Amino acid sequence: MSAVAERPAGARKGRSRWAAPPRPVWEEEPAKAGLAAKGLVLGIACFAVLFPLWIVIVTSLSPKKVIDDTGGLVVIPKGITFIAYQELLSGGQVQRAALVSVGVTLVGTLFSMTVSVLCAYGLSRRGSLGHRWILMTLLATMFFGAGLIPTYLLVQALGLTDTYLALILPSAVSVFNILVLRGFFMGISPELLDSARIDGAGDWRILRQIVLPLSRAVLAVITLFYAVGYWSAWFNASIYLTDQTMMPLQNVMIQLVQKQERPVGLSAQINTGQLSPLAVQMAVMVLALVPVAVLSPFVQKHFRKGMLTGAVKG
Repeated sequence: MSAVAERPAGARKGRSRWAAPPRPVWEEEPAKAGLAAKGLVLGIACFAVLFPLWIVIVTSLSPKKVIDDTGGLVVIPKGITFIAYQELLSGGQVQRAALVSVGVTLVGTLFSMTVSVLCAYGLSRRGSLGHRWILMTLLATMFFGAGLIPTYLLVQALGLTDTYLALILPSAVSVFNILVLRGFFMGISPELLDSARIDGAGDWRILRQIVLPLSRAVLAVITLFYAVGYWSAWFNASIYLTDQTMMPLQNVMIQLVQKQERPVGLSAQINTGQLSPLAVQMAVMVLALVPVAVLSPFVQKHFRKGMLTGAVKG
């Protein structure tokens, strides 16, 4: 008999990247009716998500005559023009609001991740100073809050109103994200960290050279959570800012869509009939959705490992 067991008939040497993972021996093969029903449900869900997005994009790219002929939103494109995007990005209120949102998102995400990682690492070491009391205090903030008015008075007393810090500091740290990071850090082998301490490594070096490289999955997921939160935030700006030139993109979009206001710099083009107000509204929506739509696929592969491991362990 050959020392190497024969490969079963029909088996492949390697599994395709997109092939489904092998099933356990006790799990039955799915029936054709079940597969068809699953595909139908997923198809309907994808259509429900993508069809409104398609309408928004097509309407933003449609000429004014096409929008007027259809009487509103355009489903089937009949000509493409980028005049709405050209006018929005050529200067004025929308371009400044987009730059504000980008700056707040980058600075806020970096600050939030730094604080969250340091806090989570400290709480993951059971012998750290005040470990239990700090953890209990953080958990209490998840269930009890001071309320909007005391928070506003605190921000006002600190002199943060009408400053960009008011868009970052009041919502800089999420206790849920800290707990997820803490759970992931506690899942790292203690023997690995102890061996590093024996070799003379301190906490900063252990965090930088061991813990963070092993936590890329959960760090990518939490970074996306913070970035999407800052990019989509509008409430803090609406109550802490009075200067319209400091408003982020989401607030300008709300003013444009809900209140039917026109961004500064576009009134002339709209009044002369060169630009449709509806196309401008849809173009602003697209600009607000693009960063999230572009970044999400790159982090999608980390969601399962990062969230489930961080939430279960510890």
